[in-house]
Amino acid sequence: MNPLLQKLQPYPFEKLRALFQGIEPRAGLKPISFGIGEPKHPTPPLVRDAVVNALGGLSSYPATIGSEPLRQAIATWVKTRYHLPAVDAATEVLPVSGSREALFALAQTVIDSRSTDPAEPPIVLCPNPFYQIYEGAALLAGAEPYFVNSDPARNFACDYSAVPDAIWARTQLLYVCSPGNPTGAVLTLDDWRELFALSDKHGFVIASDECYSEIYFDEASPPLGGLEAAHTLGRGFERLVMLSSLSKRSNVPGMRSGFVAGDASILKKFLLYRTYHGAALSTVFQTASIAAWQDETHVRDNRAKYLQKFTTVTPMLAEVLDVRLPDAAFYLWANVGRTGLTDTAFAARLYADYNVTVLPGSFLARTAHGTNPGEGFVRIALVADVDECVEGARRIVEFCRQLAQP
Repeated sequence: MNPLLQKLQPYPFEKLRALFQGIEPRAGLKPISFGIGEPKHPTPPLVRDAVVNALGGLSSYPATIGSEPLRQAIATWVKTRYHLPAVDAATEVLPVSGSREALFALAQTVIDSRSTDPAEPPIVLCPNPFYQIYEGAALLAGAEPYFVNSDPARNFACDYSAVPDAIWARTQLLYVCSPGNPTGAVLTLDDWRELFALSDKHGFVIASDECYSEIYFDEASPPLGGLEAAHTLGRGFERLVMLSSLSKRSNVPGMRSGFVAGDASILKKFLLYRTYHGAALSTVFQTASIAAWQDETHVRDNRAKYLQKFTTVTPMLAEVLDVRLPDAAFYLWANVGRTGLTDTAFAARLYADYNVTVLPGSFLARTAHGTNPGEGFVRIALVADVDECVEGARRIVEFCRQLAQP
């Protein structure tokens, strides 16, 4: 067996199941889950209809490179969304089977684990807290993850200035997540300027995970993307790829449909890897994806639902927890310190007493530089409908007030 598999940690939801083992929630309360970031809004009819109408494609093997119409639809969307002068559908766009698969596979393509000194393997820089795929991808590529802690003073964006130059010199891949999971933080243009300068100096690739980019709260101010930042700063896409997905944008997580865009030379090698990897997107879902990428009405309607939930629920929870509206995405990152409980104790007791599931922040982070930046926080995924989110928030408020009673 591959010995690197022994380095992988249990996924956060495995830890959550272990935390809840033996707990029987209070009878009579319908379960409400804010734990998993799985969209619960209905799939748009235009996507469902496109799937049905494309079922004849099941008789054909899908091409790894994707169909030309799909690549063109994605290229047009990227160009429009990020105000770019041009995106080459033939060389700068590659459909993938969801951003999760691509985030993992990209590290296997990029990392050169050959090292003259085994004590100094290549580095993959990750935000902390983070999406655990980054860590697993790094480890199985023969690299060492290095975690950059989020900074509450910067609305939980990472402080990259704290990374030693010796670490940057060994870095081959940098994962950024903007808007972030779980904090919702969005990188600024100054952040991108700093990262591009470091990439130019040290030669590492930047993988910008932007799967939450279409969930934000001000229609006039969509989150800045990596390709957009590069263009704004007068540079090309060298050593930069962005990854996105229809899962959150269009409420189709079961389609596993996403794309990678950016540096054509990286995408050429990535396509070679994926041709052997065998993760081609179904022709049925390729056709449905075209319909999704070409329509913005359902995306605006989706954002409106999240805006209603966040503007209703956030003030409720702010009465008992330290929490504020994130930059973007569909999570609240709530500090539970006022309750006197740890994040794990908070989650376990809330589940037992009120049948509400939240995810402990410490499960989403690693202890790095003397601290686990997820400790004392819980991630609340506002993915259900408005009424269920409000009811869940009401129970959390009641739970916290009960804890405060002498």
